[in-house]
Amino acid sequence: MARRKKVYEGKAKILYEGPEPGTLVQYFKDDSSPTVAAPSTLEGKGVLNNRLSEFFMTGLNQIGVPTHFIRRLNMREQLVRMAEIIPLEVVVRNFSSGPMTARLGIPEGTQLPRPIVEYYYKDSRLNSPLVAEEHIVAFGWANQQDLDDIIALSLRVNDFLSGVMMGVGIRLADFKIEVGRIWAGDFMRLIVADEISPDSCRLWDLRVPEGSEGVLTDPQPMADVYTELARRLGVMPSNVTHTTKPTLIN
Repeated sequence: MARRKKVYEGKAKILYEGPEPGTLVQYFKDDSSPTVAAPSTLEGKGVLNNRLSEFFMTGLNQIGVPTHFIRRLNMREQLVRMAEIIPLEVVVRNFSSGPMTARLGIPEGTQLPRPIVEYYYKDSRLNSPLVAEEHIVAFGWANQQDLDDIIALSLRVNDFLSGVMMGVGIRLADFKIEVGRIWAGDFMRLIVADEISPDSCRLWDLRVPEGSEGVLTDPQPMADVYTELARRLGVMPSNVTHTTKPTLIN
């Protein structure tokens, strides 16, 4: 079999040239994202993230939220559309946690008045700094119409993910997506790219009791989150088990 051409390799995934023009093969590794507090390698993690991202991307496609996902190829690979990735990590926060708590002093676990969308410039050398819309437009990473569309897209993803998670007893505190551009002739549209998995979400088990005024008494990431989330969503392969406690991103 001919050796596939590698297009890109990150900490958690590898992209190869796809079998058809305009496609890529996305391979999920067992390595942890550097933004996740977990061991560097987790056996079976790539298999679970492949299944979980397939589940979420398929659900988004079905409700009219465009994504790069085409189909799963095998246990670790999926076929995706090639897209021009906007160099931003788009983070939607429903509850205060992590960096927001540190920056603003809002108690951990406080429900926010509305979902808040934040942007982080994708540059590992700079540790993906928080940026404002002014930076994004001024430096040409995206225009104002793109930003309006990104907000609308990310809030639709938030509605979908929050509902799915709530249905299996999980609270979606925050999550990260990446957005790409694809073209059909002269027409451009934005799509959800990369992946949606526990590597990019902060998840709290609803069995944790709530305190007063919407503050969780002891918000904690779900134990064994990859396995437990796959099990609750019904996509758990029978031969994959491991334990870890990842947390989110920026």
